[in-house]
Amino acid sequence: MIRRLLIALLMFGACSIAQAQKGTPANMVHVKGGSFVPLYGSNSQAVSVNGFLLDKYPVTNAEYEAFVAAYPKWKKSEVKKLFADAGYLKHWASDLGVGAEAAKVKDSPVINISWFAAKAYCECQGKRLPTVNEWEYAALASETKRDASSDPSFYQRSLDWYSQPNPKYLPPVKESFRNFYGIYGLIGLVWEWTSDFNSALIVGESRQNSSLDRQLFCGAGSTGASDVKNYVAFMRYAFRSSLKANYTVANLGFRCALDQPVKTTAKL
Repeated sequence: MIRRLLIALLMFGACSIAQAQKGTPANMVHVKGGSFVPLYGSNSQAVSVNGFLLDKYPVTNAEYEAFVAAYPKWKKSEVKKLFADAGYLKHWASDLGVGAEAAKVKDSPVINISWFAAKAYCECQGKRLPTVNEWEYAALASETKRDASSDPSFYQRSLDWYSQPNPKYLPPVKESFRNFYGIYGLIGLVWEWTSDFNSALIVGESRQNSSLDRQLFCGAGSTGASDVKNYVAFMRYAFRSSLKANYTVANLGFRCALDQPVKTTAKL
Protein backbone atom coordinates (compact mmCIF):
# COMPACT_ATOMS: atom_id res chain seq x y z
CA MET A 1 0.00 0.00 0.00
CA ILE A 2 2.83 2.39 0.91
CA ARG A 3 4.66 1.57 -2.33
CA ARG A 4 1.53 2.28 -4.38
CA LEU A 5 1.06 5.62 -2.60
CA LEU A 6 4.69 6.55 -3.24
CA ILE A 7 4.38 5.74 -6.94
CA ALA A 8 1.17 7.76 -7.18
CA LEU A 9 2.81 10.76 -5.51
CA LEU A 10 5.88 10.58 -7.75
CA MET A 11 3.77 10.24 -10.88
CA PHE A 12 1.51 13.14 -9.87
CA GLY A 13 2.41 16.20 -11.83
CA ALA A 14 4.13 14.27 -14.63
CA CYS A 15 2.45 16.72 -16.98
CA SER A 16 1.83 20.34 -16.14
CA ILE A 17 -0.95 20.60 -18.71
CA ALA A 18 -2.94 17.88 -20.45
CA GLN A 19 -4.09 18.99 -23.85
CA ALA A 20 -7.83 19.28 -24.32
CA GLN A 21 -9.10 17.27 -27.28
CA LYS A 22 -11.95 18.33 -29.53
CA GLY A 23 -13.20 16.02 -32.22
CA THR A 24 -10.80 13.44 -33.63
CA PRO A 25 -7.19 14.53 -32.98
CA ALA A 26 -4.68 14.46 -35.81
CA ASN A 27 -3.18 11.05 -36.57
CA MET A 28 -5.84 9.15 -34.65
CA VAL A 29 -8.53 6.91 -36.11
CA HIS A 30 -11.87 5.74 -34.83
CA VAL A 31 -12.22 2.03 -34.08
CA LYS A 32 -15.88 1.09 -34.11
CA GLY A 33 -17.07 -0.80 -31.04
CA GLY A 34 -17.97 -4.46 -31.19
CA SER A 35 -17.16 -7.76 -29.54
CA PHE A 36 -14.60 -10.56 -29.85
CA VAL A 37 -13.51 -13.66 -27.99
CA PRO A 38 -10.12 -13.01 -26.38
CA LEU A 39 -7.58 -15.79 -26.07
CA TYR A 40 -8.40 -16.13 -22.37
CA GLY A 41 -12.11 -15.47 -22.11
CA SER A 42 -14.63 -16.65 -19.58
CA ASN A 43 -15.88 -19.94 -21.06
CA SER A 44 -15.01 -18.55 -24.50
CA GLN A 45 -17.51 -15.74 -24.05
CA ALA A 46 -17.22 -12.70 -26.28
CA VAL A 47 -16.29 -9.44 -24.59
CA SER A 48 -17.63 -6.07 -25.66
CA VAL A 49 -15.30 -3.27 -26.66
CA ASN A 50 -16.66 0.25 -26.78
CA GLY A 51 -15.70 2.45 -29.69
CA PHE A 52 -12.41 4.28 -29.10
CA LEU A 53 -9.73 6.31 -30.83
CA LEU A 54 -6.26 4.90 -31.47
CA ASP A 55 -3.10 6.51 -32.80
CA LYS A 56 -2.44 5.65 -36.43
CA TYR A 57 1.23 5.11 -35.65
CA PRO A 58 3.39 4.02 -32.74
CA VAL A 59 5.18 6.90 -31.03
CA THR A 60 8.43 7.69 -32.85
CA ASN A 61 11.89 8.61 -31.61
CA ALA A 62 11.38 12.17 -32.80
CA GLU A 63 8.09 12.50 -30.92
CA TYR A 64 9.60 11.07 -27.77
CA GLU A 65 12.59 13.42 -28.08
CA ALA A 66 10.15 16.35 -28.00
CA PHE A 67 8.50 14.85 -24.92
CA VAL A 68 11.71 14.49 -22.88
CA ALA A 69 12.77 17.99 -23.90
CA ALA A 70 9.50 19.32 -22.46
CA TYR A 71 9.53 17.03 -19.40
CA PRO A 72 13.17 16.58 -18.30
CA LYS A 73 12.29 14.11 -15.54
CA TRP A 74 12.03 11.50 -18.32
CA LYS A 75 15.56 12.04 -19.63
CA LYS A 76 17.90 9.04 -19.53
CA SER A 77 20.07 10.65 -16.88
CA GLU A 78 17.22 11.82 -14.68
CA VAL A 79 14.52 9.14 -14.78
CA LYS A 80 14.01 7.42 -11.42
CA LYS A 81 14.94 3.73 -11.33
CA LEU A 82 11.51 3.06 -9.88
CA PHE A 83 10.06 4.09 -13.25
CA ALA A 84 12.57 2.63 -15.71
CA ASP A 85 15.34 0.04 -15.57
CA ALA A 86 18.92 0.49 -16.82
CA GLY A 87 17.92 -0.23 -20.43
CA TYR A 88 15.74 2.89 -20.70
CA LEU A 89 16.46 4.60 -24.06
CA LYS A 90 19.74 2.73 -24.32
CA HIS A 91 19.67 3.13 -28.11
CA TRP A 92 19.87 6.92 -27.70
CA ALA A 93 23.30 8.56 -27.80
CA SER A 94 22.31 11.27 -25.30
CA ASP A 95 19.52 12.57 -23.12
CA LEU A 96 17.91 14.29 -26.06
CA GLY A 97 18.09 11.85 -28.91
CA VAL A 98 19.66 9.10 -30.94
CA GLY A 99 22.56 11.26 -32.10
CA ALA A 100 24.37 10.78 -35.41
CA GLU A 101 21.91 8.14 -36.60
CA ALA A 102 18.87 10.38 -36.11
CA ALA A 103 18.17 10.61 -39.82
CA LYS A 104 17.82 6.83 -40.00
CA VAL A 105 15.53 6.32 -37.02
CA LYS A 106 13.79 9.61 -36.17
CA ASP A 107 10.58 8.31 -37.77
CA SER A 108 11.00 4.77 -36.42
CA PRO A 109 9.09 3.68 -33.32
CA VAL A 110 10.73 4.55 -30.02
CA ILE A 111 11.73 1.46 -28.04
CA ASN A 112 13.39 0.72 -24.68
CA ILE A 113 10.49 2.50 -23.00
CA SER A 114 8.96 1.47 -19.68
CA TRP A 115 5.24 1.31 -19.00
CA PHE A 116 5.54 4.26 -16.63
CA ALA A 117 7.20 6.34 -19.35
CA ALA A 118 4.67 5.32 -22.00
CA LYS A 119 1.80 6.13 -19.65
CA ALA A 120 3.28 9.55 -18.82
CA TYR A 121 3.77 10.36 -22.50
CA CYS A 122 0.17 9.53 -23.36
CA GLU A 123 -1.18 11.52 -20.43
CA CYS A 124 0.89 14.52 -21.47
CA GLN A 125 -0.91 14.39 -24.82
CA GLY A 126 -4.28 14.24 -23.06
CA LYS A 127 -4.54 10.56 -24.00
CA ARG A 128 -4.01 7.13 -22.41
CA LEU A 129 -2.60 3.71 -23.22
CA PRO A 130 -5.06 1.28 -24.87
CA THR A 131 -6.33 -1.67 -22.87
CA VAL A 132 -5.39 -5.24 -23.76
CA ASN A 133 -8.89 -5.86 -25.13
CA GLU A 134 -8.84 -2.68 -27.22
CA TRP A 135 -5.43 -3.54 -28.65
CA GLU A 136 -6.30 -7.15 -29.41
CA TYR A 137 -9.63 -6.12 -30.95
CA ALA A 138 -7.97 -3.58 -33.27
CA ALA A 139 -5.22 -6.07 -34.14
CA LEU A 140 -7.77 -8.53 -35.55
CA ALA A 141 -8.08 -6.38 -38.65
CA SER A 142 -6.29 -7.21 -41.89
CA GLU A 143 -5.97 -4.78 -44.78
CA THR A 144 -9.47 -5.53 -46.02
CA LYS A 145 -11.37 -7.09 -43.10
CA ARG A 146 -12.37 -5.73 -39.72
CA ASP A 147 -12.06 -9.26 -38.34
CA ALA A 148 -9.53 -11.56 -40.02
CA SER A 149 -9.46 -14.07 -37.16
CA SER A 150 -10.56 -16.89 -39.47
CA ASP A 151 -7.88 -16.15 -42.08
CA PRO A 152 -4.86 -18.49 -41.67
CA SER A 153 -2.64 -16.33 -43.88
CA PHE A 154 -3.23 -13.35 -41.59
CA TYR A 155 -1.93 -15.27 -38.57
CA GLN A 156 0.95 -16.69 -40.58
CA ARG A 157 2.17 -13.20 -41.36
CA SER A 158 2.39 -12.46 -37.66
CA LEU A 159 4.19 -15.73 -36.97
CA ASP A 160 6.68 -14.97 -39.73
CA TRP A 161 7.41 -11.59 -38.14
CA TYR A 162 7.76 -12.98 -34.61
CA SER A 163 10.30 -15.51 -35.87
CA GLN A 164 12.58 -12.84 -37.35
CA PRO A 165 15.43 -11.11 -35.44
CA ASN A 166 15.17 -7.37 -34.88
CA PRO A 167 16.73 -5.35 -37.72
CA LYS A 168 19.48 -2.87 -36.84
CA TYR A 169 17.20 -0.02 -37.85
CA LEU A 170 13.44 -0.30 -37.47
CA PRO A 171 11.55 1.02 -40.50
CA PRO A 172 9.64 4.32 -40.36
CA VAL A 173 6.18 3.88 -38.85
CA LYS A 174 4.46 5.05 -42.04
CA GLU A 175 6.05 2.21 -44.03
CA SER A 176 4.56 -0.54 -41.84
CA PHE A 177 1.47 -2.73 -42.29
CA ARG A 178 -1.75 -0.66 -42.57
CA ASN A 179 -4.93 -2.39 -41.46
CA PHE A 180 -8.64 -1.96 -42.21
CA TYR A 181 -8.99 0.99 -39.81
CA GLY A 182 -5.98 2.83 -41.18
CA ILE A 183 -3.78 1.87 -38.22
CA TYR A 184 -0.13 1.22 -39.01
CA GLY A 185 2.26 -1.23 -37.43
CA LEU A 186 0.08 -3.25 -35.06
CA ILE A 187 1.70 -6.24 -36.75
CA GLY A 188 5.22 -6.44 -38.10
CA LEU A 189 6.88 -3.50 -36.37
CA VAL A 190 7.21 -3.64 -32.54
CA TRP A 191 5.39 -5.10 -29.55
CA GLU A 192 3.34 -2.48 -27.71
CA TRP A 193 2.50 -1.63 -24.12
CA THR A 194 -1.13 -1.71 -22.94
CA SER A 195 -2.55 -0.05 -19.84
CA ASP A 196 -3.46 -3.33 -18.14
CA PHE A 197 -0.60 -5.50 -19.47
CA ASN A 198 -0.10 -7.12 -16.05
CA SER A 199 -3.64 -8.53 -15.95
CA ALA A 200 -3.20 -10.45 -19.20
CA LEU A 201 -3.08 -13.94 -17.70
CA ILE A 202 -4.74 -13.39 -14.33
CA VAL A 203 -8.11 -14.79 -13.50
CA GLY A 204 -9.76 -14.41 -10.13
CA GLU A 205 -9.48 -11.58 -7.64
CA SER A 206 -5.85 -10.52 -7.17
CA ARG A 207 -6.19 -9.94 -3.41
CA GLN A 208 -7.60 -13.44 -2.93
CA ASN A 209 -5.24 -15.41 -5.14
CA SER A 210 -6.55 -18.76 -4.02
CA SER A 211 -8.77 -18.48 -7.08
CA LEU A 212 -5.82 -17.81 -9.38
CA ASP A 213 -5.46 -20.49 -12.07
CA ARG A 214 -1.73 -21.07 -11.84
CA GLN A 215 -1.83 -23.43 -14.80
CA LEU A 216 -2.04 -20.35 -17.00
CA PHE A 217 1.61 -19.65 -16.27
CA CYS A 218 2.80 -23.16 -17.14
CA GLY A 219 2.58 -25.46 -20.14
CA ALA A 220 -1.07 -26.10 -19.34
CA GLY A 221 -1.93 -22.50 -20.20
CA SER A 222 -3.67 -23.63 -23.36
CA THR A 223 -6.37 -25.42 -21.34
CA GLY A 224 -8.17 -22.11 -20.73
CA ALA A 225 -7.68 -20.71 -24.20
CA SER A 226 -10.54 -20.01 -26.56
CA ASP A 227 -8.46 -21.00 -29.61
CA VAL A 228 -5.54 -23.34 -28.93
CA LYS A 229 -4.29 -22.84 -32.50
CA ASN A 230 -3.85 -19.08 -32.06
CA TYR A 231 -0.10 -19.12 -31.39
CA VAL A 232 0.16 -15.43 -32.23
CA ALA A 233 -2.07 -14.42 -29.33
CA PHE A 234 -0.33 -16.96 -27.05
CA MET A 235 2.96 -15.22 -27.74
CA ARG A 236 1.53 -11.77 -27.01
CA TYR A 237 -0.15 -12.83 -23.77
CA ALA A 238 2.95 -14.71 -22.62
CA PHE A 239 5.16 -11.71 -23.40
CA ARG A 240 2.91 -9.31 -21.49
CA SER A 241 2.81 -11.62 -18.47
CA SER A 242 6.63 -11.52 -18.30
CA LEU A 243 6.80 -7.74 -17.97
CA LYS A 244 7.02 -5.37 -15.03
CA ALA A 245 6.10 -1.72 -15.30
CA ASN A 246 9.69 -0.46 -15.14
CA TYR A 247 11.03 -2.97 -17.70
CA THR A 248 12.39 -1.78 -21.04
CA VAL A 249 12.78 -4.03 -24.09
CA ALA A 250 14.54 -3.42 -27.41
CA ASN A 251 11.46 -4.29 -29.48
CA LEU A 252 8.74 -2.86 -27.22
CA GLY A 253 7.13 0.49 -28.01
CA PHE A 254 3.67 2.02 -27.58
CA ARG A 255 0.90 4.16 -29.00
CA CYS A 256 -1.88 6.15 -27.36
CA ALA A 257 -5.65 5.83 -27.24
CA LEU A 258 -8.66 7.93 -26.30
CA ASP A 259 -12.23 7.22 -25.28
CA GLN A 260 -14.71 7.86 -28.05
CA PRO A 261 -16.20 11.35 -27.62
CA VAL A 262 -19.77 11.29 -26.38
CA LYS A 263 -22.15 12.99 -28.77
CA THR A 264 -24.57 15.39 -27.15
CA THR A 265 -27.77 16.78 -28.61
CA ALA A 266 -28.43 20.41 -27.90
CA LYS A 267 -31.88 21.17 -26.50
CA LEU A 268 -33.85 23.92 -28.16
